[in-house]
Amino acid sequence: MSASTTALTMFALYMATFLAALDMTIVTTALPTITLALHGRSSDYSWLGSSYLLGAAAATPIWGGLSDIFGRKPILLITNIVFFVGSLICGLSVSMGMLIAGRAIQGIGGGGLTVMSQICIGHLFSMRRRALFFGIMNLVWAFACAIGPVLGGLFTSRASWRWCFFINLPCDGVAFIAIVLFVRIESPKTSFGKGLQAIDWMGSIAVVGGTVMLLLGLNFGRVSLPWNSTTVIALVTLGTLLLALFLVIEAWIPRRPIIPVRMVHSVSNIACLGTCFFQSLVFISATYFLPIYFQNVLLVSPLLSGVYLLPFVVTLSFAAAASGVIIRKTGIYRPLIWFGMAVLTLGFGLFIDLKSYTSWSRIIIFQILAGIGTGPNFQAPLIALQNRTRPQDMAAVTGGFLFVRNLATSMSVVFGGAIFDNQLARLVSETPELSAAISQSVGASLTAANGGVMAAMPPSQRSALQGAYTASLRDMWIFYTGAAGLGTVLSLLIKQKALSDEHQPSQQGLDSNEDDSGTKHQETTENNAKEEV
Repeated sequence: MSASTTALTMFALYMATFLAALDMTIVTTALPTITLALHGRSSDYSWLGSSYLLGAAAATPIWGGLSDIFGRKPILLITNIVFFVGSLICGLSVSMGMLIAGRAIQGIGGGGLTVMSQICIGHLFSMRRRALFFGIMNLVWAFACAIGPVLGGLFTSRASWRWCFFINLPCDGVAFIAIVLFVRIESPKTSFGKGLQAIDWMGSIAVVGGTVMLLLGLNFGRVSLPWNSTTVIALVTLGTLLLALFLVIEAWIPRRPIIPVRMVHSVSNIACLGTCFFQSLVFISATYFLPIYFQNVLLVSPLLSGVYLLPFVVTLSFAAAASGVIIRKTGIYRPLIWFGMAVLTLGFGLFIDLKSYTSWSRIIIFQILAGIGTGPNFQAPLIALQNRTRPQDMAAVTGGFLFVRNLATSMSVVFGGAIFDNQLARLVSETPELSAAISQSVGASLTAANGGVMAAMPPSQRSALQGAYTASLRDMWIFYTGAAGLGTVLSLLIKQKALSDEHQPSQQGLDSNEDDSGTKHQETTENNAKEEV
């Protein structure tokens, strides 16, 4: 592939990834305005963010399996169309229900754009080369996630919140055309009927049903129902059981499993997935909850809260790109994983010391350290996982990895929000001056993410509420620091294996996943064990 062809191909894939990642966070600074404009309830605030993440998490593992059957490029184009339709529904929404449904459709398409872009890179390039392209792609992904609040605040304050979604339409059109013209991956000639028969329907139903039930239960528990309610307990329990059943199904029943269970037979592979889970759980919290700190405690506008997030944005973007270059040059990824997780723990641990007043040294330095720790582990654990994967399993393994990432980001918003909401409600109720002056929707919900509410309060009440917000966020940062620490411990179990410069394209079509795991797979496992450090 020539340099110009490579550049055009990566432009198409990076554009798709940017749009998918942008919509994870672009609404964070616009949520109060959207909720007010569509006459939503306080509980709707959380669903606008989590519905996108839920759709992405539920659909991600399915797209990889479909691309094994029907080809990479057709499925990438379909995910692009789904994302376009979801964005259009969101932009035209006249009710909160319509907007939440549109966000879920966006998430289904956005999750597909993310996983298919990475699968295409794995299909086109050798392990050493794909490390560099993954690094740049994860720079794009991380930058889009982090710049989302800035753009959301800009559209909300200067135009209309609807442009948070309308902006996707022309950009998605450009991405679609670029994919058609420049992504040159030959598709298998799979008939539609035979392709449908080859789909792992039992596994698909189990993973989608389990994911939706689990995340719905967690969101209900945080937003509208007590955690000990029958609905929450039933959803979480059934969701967990369905996900466990999914693993059993994948191990024994389908000829073409969505996620081959052999990917978790290795301790190193399990550690890669665990590192991905905790890094994602921690990373997304900064883009969701730092704007709340900036708006409610430091009393800045939605636009400025996005600007205040730039130290984190810029640092993690460069760290992601730099780690890709280092892996490409050296072939070594394990020290980068360890370094990233250790610094991630330090950076988020320092967030615990954020004050209820503007301290620029803390705001900038703490975010820089958190960004340095976040960047390396967007792609390094995936490289480590793919490096121990057979070419015919590459798409499924990549889908499984990104499923873990999407599941973690979805759960993160729930866990962090629950800790923050509960602590804030408790502190407000224990302060008579605050409980008498503040409505329940402001005192106990993230819809309080509007600095104008507190700016209008008497100074004594405002100071007390700022202190309550700071203390509630402090407890939340303690949780995320502990999660980063667990990820650091797990990362120590990841093994190093030499990266190859030889390109082995992943196979597509109905003959691409024949189970030759007998002698050949045993030989591969033995060779891997010999090469591990």
